[in-house]
Amino acid sequence: MVTSMFQFTVRTTVTSGAGTRTLLPETVRGLGGKRAVLFTDGGLTKAGITEKITELFQIMPGDVQLVGVFDAIEQDAKANIINQAVQYYKECAGDSLIALGGGSVLDTVKGIKWMLSKGLTDIREGLLGNVLEFWPQAQYIPIPHVAIPTTAGTGAEVSPIAVIYHDQLQVKMNVINPFINADIALLDPELTTGLPARITAFTGFDALTHAIEGYFSPQNNPMADAYALQATRMIVQNLPTAVHEGQNLPARANMLMASAMAISAFSLTLNAIPVHNMAHAFGAKFGIPHGLANAVLLPNVMNALAPMYLPRIHGMAEALGMKNASEHPEEALGQVLSFIRDLREQVGLPSTFAEFDMDKRMLNKMVDVVHADPSGVVFRIPDPIIQKVVREVAPQTVPAR
Repeated sequence: MVTSMFQFTVRTTVTSGAGTRTLLPETVRGLGGKRAVLFTDGGLTKAGITEKITELFQIMPGDVQLVGVFDAIEQDAKANIINQAVQYYKECAGDSLIALGGGSVLDTVKGIKWMLSKGLTDIREGLLGNVLEFWPQAQYIPIPHVAIPTTAGTGAEVSPIAVIYHDQLQVKMNVINPFINADIALLDPELTTGLPARITAFTGFDALTHAIEGYFSPQNNPMADAYALQATRMIVQNLPTAVHEGQNLPARANMLMASAMAISAFSLTLNAIPVHNMAHAFGAKFGIPHGLANAVLLPNVMNALAPMYLPRIHGMAEALGMKNASEHPEEALGQVLSFIRDLREQVGLPSTFAEFDMDKRMLNKMVDVVHADPSGVVFRIPDPIIQKVVREVAPQTVPAR
């Protein structure tokens, strides 16, 4: 029994199931909103997903108006885009937020909400490194906020974390506040069936990385374990189906739920997150999608930092469905890493970043870049470990420093 103190809070109300998007207008009304602004990205607009949401306010007229659609959000929640979105929200005289999209959109809207609550004219004024705000200093932000994820990976609809790219400093920073996540999340698998297989795969690996880093966190606790382990089981059982049978609604729905559970375990045990630390650094410098960066780095980082994973490796092996894992922790870790690599290959993801154009001079500076990422503040990855992993995942040879 754990007797040391821990806190575990899941604030967002989750409604899951095919067609749950139809509850959106009434959900906004129930939260007190009357003038909603929808935030999304251009890809979803081109794919017809945005229209599936906007038409709800036309075919089901009521007290809530959709007064604007902002679809200029790009990969990563960029500070300059957040500034533009806040200005647009004010021009529309909006009073409620709707986030439709993947992690970049969901985090952008959390950034909008936080910026509005602070009365900032430029969000970068408040990003002086990681922003850590906890109750009671942090208080409820009375802006109705509904999130509709279209990918199953980040779980950003329920997490109290927004990862924001400071475009001037070229660094990803975390805003952590228990009230920036959505009041209500609508998990509608019908909105994810058109997601390309590759994106389905690497967003799924993002969720798996959340579950693994939450489970192995030094701040682990029984409630987080429950979310992390069950999320791992569901990802292993459903990700290949979601990738290869994109129209499979049960698999899509299970991945959405697993994603929300995985990020809950991760964000509420936040401590040593070396995979994310390195993924943020590679993403910021080379434009690698976050989920793909996690997928490539996950087994290499775990192998390089083996002592961190050995004490609890058998619990993870069981969650992965491995029935004959060795009783010896070192051997069991090797088997778990083989399982992860096999799963990655099964869903068509690479083992290196060879497809990306990487400046060798920047690769030689990755030790400093990784240490500069705010995700590494709590746990500093040793320099030789960073160099080892970079040599393994980058196509160029990085000399010893």
